Amino acid sequence: MKYRKLGSTNLDVSVIGMGTWQFGGEWGKDFTRNDVDAIIGTAKNAGINLIDTAECYGDHLSESLIGNSIQDERDKWIVATKFGHHYHGFMERTRHYDPEDVVRQLDLSLQSLKTDYIDLYQMHSSKNDEFMTEGIWEELLRQKEKGKIRHIGLSISGNNNIYQTNLAAEVGAESIQVVYNRIDRIPEKKVLPKCKELNLGVLARVPLASGLLSGKYQPGHIFTGTNVRATRDQDKINRELEEVEKIKREEVPEGTSMAVWALAWCLKNPIVTSVIPGCKNPEQVLSNASAADLSL
Repeated sequence: MKYRKLGSTNLDVSVIGMGTWQFGGEWGKDFTRNDVDAIIGTAKNAGINLIDTAECYGDHLSESLIGNSIQDERDKWIVATKFGHHYHGFMERTRHYDPEDVVRQLDLSLQSLKTDYIDLYQMHSSKNDEFMTEGIWEELLRQKEKGKIRHIGLSISGNNNIYQTNLAAEVGAESIQVVYNRIDRIPEKKVLPKCKELNLGVLARVPLASGLLSGKYQPGHIFTGTNVRATRDQDKINRELEEVEKIKREEVPEGTSMAVWALAWCLKNPIVTSVIPGCKNPEQVLSNASAADLSL
């Protein structure tokens, strides 16, 4: 495993992190505590130290599963979670950025994660007017002074959101989480250069394009059932799968899996601190971790 400094923080994070939206039950699988223990144990053995979760991956469900798994080795992990939403069922959320509610969310996250501090607390996909909610940044800094939060970050919605990126350092944020992958390179235009200028850490989410860059799906594949991809526009998915086929033919080296190549591709950009792919089993964790060697 390789490690990079997360922006101006003192956190050395593994270049391969672990996204955990799947633990909330919206990826078509319900995860047991044993499932999560096996996945996190494998990640630890592979040198992964960054776990990214959120308040609304289930109703703090992902956080609870993670908390159960890491509570005896909390100091071995860099835990990132988020605030701003309440979960109300499959793909249903309400938005909450009022400072008092954010503190309640924070306390619920701490309780769920079975910890007394969060390494990276990220504003979750706010609109620009929500980003400027009166008192929110002052309250987060107070929570940081209390030791509940070590560092503040932004998980921006819209990977061209230069407005929030420009203001990140001003509000006390030290990292940006953004959708970035081989078929969605929009952040290269404005967001990533600004992150470099402001010395912001960058967590690349959806690095496998919601599985489209895994190499498992052919053009024409239809996603159905209780799977988040089933909610997306199927015509757009098909166009992206056709692009993926071209990338596979022209860019992926022979003998290298497309998924591993796609993660390493993100990390070839030195502005990216870490990629945070999801995983459904220990085997996928090991596959993801192997991309660290290709990222040199």
